[in-house]
Amino acid sequence: METESMAPHWLTSSFSENGGQCVEVATNLATPHGVVPVHDSKHDTTGPVLTVPAVAFTAFVAGVGAGEFETS
Repeated sequence: METESMAPHWLTSSFSENGGQCVEVATNLATPHGVVPVHDSKHDTTGPVLTVPAVAFTAFVAGVGAGEFETS
């Protein structure tokens, strides 16, 4: 990511109660670039980034909210 407008602004879920040691997302790139970068903040915040299409990420978040991934 070469320009400031393309730089991810990492966010940690408000549900993270373990000191931010979880997955982080950069939603600031969803509208201008159509992607949501995701990375693991537990082990290496400078490590690899998974880039997910914004439409797929939105569907995933909606599915989580609807309980579609419950393992009960």
